[in-house]
Amino acid sequence: MMNPKVDFYFTKEKKWKKEIEKMRAIVLSTGLSEELKWGCPCYTNQGKNIVLIHAFKEYCAFLFFKGALLKDTHSILVQQTENVQAPRQIRFTNLEEILKLEDVLRAHIFEAIEVENSGLKVELKKISELKLVEEFEQKLNEFAELKTAFEALTPGRQRAYNLFFSAAKQTKTRESRIEKCIPAILEGKGLND
Repeated sequence: MMNPKVDFYFTKEKKWKKEIEKMRAIVLSTGLSEELKWGCPCYTNQGKNIVLIHAFKEYCAFLFFKGALLKDTHSILVQQTENVQAPRQIRFTNLEEILKLEDVLRAHIFEAIEVENSGLKVELKKISELKLVEEFEQKLNEFAELKTAFEALTPGRQRAYNLFFSAAKQTKTRESRIEKCIPAILEGKGLND
């Protein structure tokens, strides 16, 4: 069902206006509820997130929250980066792509609903499988309290810190970032908390 609180997203978008309006029509035809989450149209079934519409500079996309569990029979699901575990996108650069795939898109949405209703979960990589930045791993080995606090963080927070540290090219910068983040980690806070 169309939600007036979400309308602004479709009226503010200039570049992908026709595309996201068509995407909205496709999703709404599946009976999902329309909500506003993270500033984007999010479609839910019994309160569970199924698919999101979002627009970027280069493309607009459907984002399936448990996309890794969907059968990608048409090879259209995209893993945004190697660090994204569960979600998958279907990207579009013009309205014709959406029109051509309309039935396939609807089938993916129904499959995503089935996956959610079945209770299936994406098996996320454990932190032990996360390749930590060498400088941070050394700090964890030296400082037991820090290691305990880091291991108590959610996997997403752990990954966020590790990505932030690893994005620095120089050892000196990585070490500086680690030092600045230690107090937050000890307080049980994430990088953006």
